This record gives sequence, structure tokens and C-alpha cells, in this order.
Amino acid sequence: MSTPTELLTQLRHIVGASNVLTEGDLSAWELDWRGRERGRALAVVRPASTTEVAAVVKACAAARVAMVPQGGNTGMVVGSTPDASGTQVVLSLTRMNKVRQLDAGNLTITVDAGCVLQNLQDECEKAGFLFPLSLASEGSCTIGGNLGTNAGGTQVVRYGNTRELCLGLEVVTAQGEIWDGLLGLRKDNTGYDLRHLFIGSEGTLGVITGATMKVYPLPKAQLTAFAAVPSMEAAVQLLGLAHEHLSAGLTGFEVMGQFALSLVVKHFPQQRVPFWQESPWCVVLENSDNESETHARAQFERLLEAAMEAGCVTDAVVAESMAQAKALWHIRESIPLAQAQEGLNIKHDISINVSRIPAFVAETNALLMEKFPGARLVTYGHLGDGNLHYNVQAPEGEDQQRFLAEEEPPMNAMVYEVVDRYRGSISAEHGIGSLKVDKLPDHKSPVALGLMRSIKHALDPHNLMNPGRMIRG
Repeated sequence: MSTPTELLTQLRHIVGASNVLTEGDLSAWELDWRGRERGRALAVVRPASTTEVAAVVKACAAARVAMVPQGGNTGMVVGSTPDASGTQVVLSLTRMNKVRQLDAGNLTITVDAGCVLQNLQDECEKAGFLFPLSLASEGSCTIGGNLGTNAGGTQVVRYGNTRELCLGLEVVTAQGEIWDGLLGLRKDNTGYDLRHLFIGSEGTLGVITGATMKVYPLPKAQLTAFAAVPSMEAAVQLLGLAHEHLSAGLTGFEVMGQFALSLVVKHFPQQRVPFWQESPWCVVLENSDNESETHARAQFERLLEAAMEAGCVTDAVVAESMAQAKALWHIRESIPLAQAQEGLNIKHDISINVSRIPAFVAETNALLMEKFPGARLVTYGHLGDGNLHYNVQAPEGEDQQRFLAEEEPPMNAMVYEVVDRYRGSISAEHGIGSLKVDKLPDHKSPVALGLMRSIKHALDPHNLMNPGRMIRG
């Protein structure tokens, strides 16, 4: 078995000395995106190909050194940074950033795992196609990270999570073998679907190095509306009307609470936020149409007319240009940034059946206000698919570090207990990471946990792939 010094020599031989980082400021790889935890790596290794990844994994496996696969390091649950031991190798895939093939006839694109999501979107658009995965961090997150966490985003209501967009994977196993599953097939019933084991596994089973993803023809028109709604019940009613009037054209449906929007106004005063002062909730919704802008606008007008007659919309504006549409979406995308500007906060990435969300919000709001007076609720998210970011900002003037340290555990327990009663999930799209790994056993059945451990032990028997994340080894 190699010593750490011998391993580093091997790794420098595989990827080049300049791509094995051991000194200087490594915070870009060691500090998680939210700034909650700083780890310490034995080294940051930056391979440029799948072959190099396989060689690195083989060397680390032989030395029994744990590896932490990392894409853009934009995760929310401390799942892609090393622990504090100084013994783990961070396997950064950002040099693997190429588009390998765009197959127009098959409506697929094959890319390296380190390809930045926005670059993938742009490549598709230049060729006349749409890649619909859209996230606030799309300028820095990578498709490998999106797959590793099964990212959601704003268009799940129409296109599904990242899992639904993937037709094939290339993976380096925990033993350093390469599995080429980049078939791009929509039908393949020749055994267990290995692709779905690795998607959402947070790098705990192997290293995703490439992916074949679905693309779609660009819609002829995309229109965005911003609507004021009097209650969460009204927002759910509007969602039902949107499904009825727009059908598959409904590609986005986001809800935003009044306090969440007030933070955007406070920290980004250059943005114009409609209706937020008069309405407790607002919704941004998108209609993608394959016929024409005239047809799309007529659909929107009929929808909003029906919604106003039903009393579930009190006011609305439809973007008249692409710039206006981007500005309306930018309001929604600015909420997490405004939260960060406001200070430390407690995040809950939860999912509930859409029909039960109004009752969940009312009940949980009341419980939190009783137990934590002054706490400020930042509620927003993907109502179209039942995913809420049910976050809590410290009371005005409160010591934020103290609030986080003392109140986060009981607050999480209270919120997750209600989520369980509503048969929801404590992690809709952010994953488990190390932040929730010890909470998972309280919210997952023993049978499910046993199956997960069996899979982990079968594919990574020495617990070298991102240990301590998602599930304890």
C-alpha cells in the first residue's frame, strides 16, 4: 500500500504536476458553497480525461485513500468538499468540459461531466435546440454535479429532474474500471438500469465522467407572466388552471412569499418587483409554445382571465419582450442571493404533494412562530412540482451565529416532523451530503436504508467514494 507521499508522486505522473494541488489557497475546492464548513484535502487532483480519472481512482483505491468527486462545488448540503482530516483527495472534473457530440437526429447531446450547465444550454441553443435544465447556479455548476445530485430547477413541471433528461452515463467505478453506458437509447431492457443507480448518488458509488442528455426543439415562443395571488390555496388553484389551459406548454411555475420578495427589493433595489407590497404571494409562470407567440399570448390571456374570474389572481403582468421576461425570472432567481446578503439562514428543501402544500405551510408557519418568535420565514420555490424552499432567517437584530447554532437543530426537527406527517421528503433536490446524513435515518424506512447500504457495500466495499455523505458506510 502506497504512503501519501508515494501516492502524490503517482498522481503527478498521471495528470501532471501542475494538476495536483497541495499548497496555496485551496478554498475554491475545500470550502462549501454556503460557507458553512471548510475541509482540508490531501490534494486536489484535476484529470483531463476519463482515462486519467480511472488511473487516479485505481491509484487512490490501491492506497486506500478516500476520494471526493467535485464539479462546480455549488452544492447546498456540504456534499462535495473534503472533511477536515487532510487525508482525502478531491477529484475535480472541471478540466473535463467538452461537448463530445450533438446528435440532432436522436435529439441528444453527449458531454464531459465537467461541462458547465450554461455552456451546455448555449451549445444547444446555437444548434436550434433547448436543454431545459435551469438553475440559479447554472453559470458555474456542472452537468456531472447536476446528475450526482439529481438537480431539479425551474422547469421540472414540464421536463422532470436531471434524471429524466439523461439517456446514458459514462462512469468510473470505485475500482477504477470504466463503464461506457453512453448509448443514447430510449428503450433498453437488458438488465438493471445502472444509470439510475449513479444518478443522485452524490459521488458515493463512482465518478460520473460523461453523459448523454435529451434535447428538445426550441419553442417558437416563450412567454412569462408574473401574478399576484391572495393565498397559497389560490396559487395551487392557479396551477390547476394553468395545467388546464396550457397543458404541456406550462414549463415553469414558481411561488414567492412576500418576505422573500422584500429581501430582493432590499438588497437589489435596481430590480423592479411587481405587486409585492400588496400581495402575500406572487407567482411567476412560463408558457412555451410550439406554434407562435400570438397563440401563446392568447393562451395566457385566457388563463389569466379565468384566474381573475375565479378570484385566484388579483393582478398580473405578461412580459412584452425577452428582456422583460428575463427581468421577471431574475426576481425569482435573486431570492437565494438576497437571503445570503441578509445573513445566515436555516434552509429546508422539502417536497409535499402539491394539493397539501397550503395546509403544510399554514400549520408549520404557526408552529415556528409560536416556538421561535421573530423568526422570518423565506418561503418560495417550485410549486409546480411540489418543492418548497422553506427557509428561516434569524430575527431582526439577532446574533446570527448564535441563532444558527442553537435554533437550527430544534427547528429542523420541528419542520421535518411535519414533513413526515404530510408524507413528504426532507430533501427534494439538494441531496443529503454530510449536512443531513445523520438525519436521514429518522426519515427513511429501515428497509430503504438497508437496501442503500447493500448497494453501497457492493459497489464501494472499502467506502472510499465520498465517505460520510448520503449514508454512513
